[in-house]
Amino acid sequence: MKFLLFNLIILLVSSEVSGQVVYDLNGCIRTGLEKNFSLLIVKNSETIAKNNFTLGNAGFLPSLNVNGRHSGSINDITRNQTDGSQTLSNGERNTTTSAGLAMDLTIFNGFSVQTTYKKLNELKQIGELSTQLAVENLVADIISGYYNYIEQTMLLKNLLYAVVLSKERLRIDEDRYLLGSSSKLQVLQSRVYLNADSSRLSRQFEVVRAAQIRLNELLALEDLSQKFTTTDTSINVNPELLFEKLLEETLTKNTSLLIATKNKMISEYDYKLIASRSYPYLNASSGYNYSINTFSSSSTKNQLTNGLSYGLTLGVNIFDGLNQRRNIRNSSIDVKNKELKYMEIEQGVRADLITLYSAYSNYLRLITLENQNLQTATENLDIAMERYKLGSLSGIDLREVQKSLLDARESLLSVEYQAKLAEISLLLISGKIMEYYQ
Repeated sequence: MKFLLFNLIILLVSSEVSGQVVYDLNGCIRTGLEKNFSLLIVKNSETIAKNNFTLGNAGFLPSLNVNGRHSGSINDITRNQTDGSQTLSNGERNTTTSAGLAMDLTIFNGFSVQTTYKKLNELKQIGELSTQLAVENLVADIISGYYNYIEQTMLLKNLLYAVVLSKERLRIDEDRYLLGSSSKLQVLQSRVYLNADSSRLSRQFEVVRAAQIRLNELLALEDLSQKFTTTDTSINVNPELLFEKLLEETLTKNTSLLIATKNKMISEYDYKLIASRSYPYLNASSGYNYSINTFSSSSTKNQLTNGLSYGLTLGVNIFDGLNQRRNIRNSSIDVKNKELKYMEIEQGVRADLITLYSAYSNYLRLITLENQNLQTATENLDIAMERYKLGSLSGIDLREVQKSLLDARESLLSVEYQAKLAEISLLLISGKIMEYYQ
């Protein structure tokens, strides 16, 4: 009987998944990293930060401008001489054509150029870390979605098994009724149980379908309705994670902490940039100018001018309404805030790690207990089915034994999935989530 029930479950599940594509965890992660829209947006932001990290953007390089201009005028001119005579000139046309090349260079500006360059480098690294954080979160979501589908599929098989058991019970009761050893009430009650199990099975098909669509969404597939199966058919939890090692790696590799460190450095650079305004500044400029003027009524037909120009500008801000002092004070407070923010994030990360590891350890213990419960419930069902066939066990008692077995399987699957989520979260917080992707 067990063999027949098992084959029937396999047949039902196989008919449901036949012709579908097969996903494996590495393939899902690879597809998600290539196509996920949110990740692509973060990568574009990283590219912008990289593009901004240049010597020219920091102010090391000179600026060079070329300009040209042509202008003219047409005038009617009346000239009154001192002897009382008057001359008229209509349509006098004058033109001016000029071109120039100008270069400006900051020689010294209170070390602000060097500080800006360092700040741009930190911003570039924050862009890289933000992409890394987005990658880690996406990988964690994909792994969670992948194993959620496995859990829901295993729950589906559990409910299929429940339907098979209920059908077998209904068959037994119908045979007994035909032989006159059972009542019509018992047959009707068995049919009610079968309908209830079938209803739960139907709802579980929808849950599995939703899990498929969610995973396809994370992978940014064009066909979100694509059905699939997975190479993994069970949830395996790594039982060898050690708290001390996780804590050490969290404090050195956690991406949120690394970003907080960079933000603290940027606030220090902002303070230096504000302080640099108190220093003198020295700018150099040079250029080449060319111009030609033409005159329609003059003893000079045209005038050509060309030559070099150069200059140095030295200045210092003496008084600006005490704004410099105010900005320095505010920037100093911002530096302290960034330090406090880092301490807050570190404390939160430590708390999350302790909480997650406690849950992880507890789930590992629960897995052992639930496996024992499942083994016991399986043995109870075997005994109960034999007693029911012999008529020494009531239908209500058999239903309770069946329900105990189904609940034991569901409880084990739930604990295994929760343990897997805790494992994923621990690896995510300690910066080791990419170990899943090989």
